[in-house]
Amino acid sequence: MSNQRKKYSPEFKAKVALAALKNDETVTELAVRFGVHPTMIHTWKRSLLESAPDIFDKGQRSRKQSDDTVDELYRQIGKLKVERDFLSKKLNF
Repeated sequence: MSNQRKKYSPEFKAKVALAALKNDETVTELAVRFGVHPTMIHTWKRSLLESAPDIFDKGQRSRKQSDDTVDELYRQIGKLKVERDFLSKKLNF
């Protein structure tokens, strides 16, 4: 007998978790239909509910990081221009 755990794809987990969220069937009925343990369905459903806000927040987070990166790059460009101008003036003497 094999002791390996069965691995489920993220798509399958999402499908089962969404079915559990719909509440059309009980968790036990879903477990029989999909061939998984009810505890797994509860776990996947909880994970889906906990990570759902992150799906809608990603765009705002990446935009904020992008703006911060651009600001930092502009600061570095300004600093380098000042250093270049200073050195060019000193070398002309």
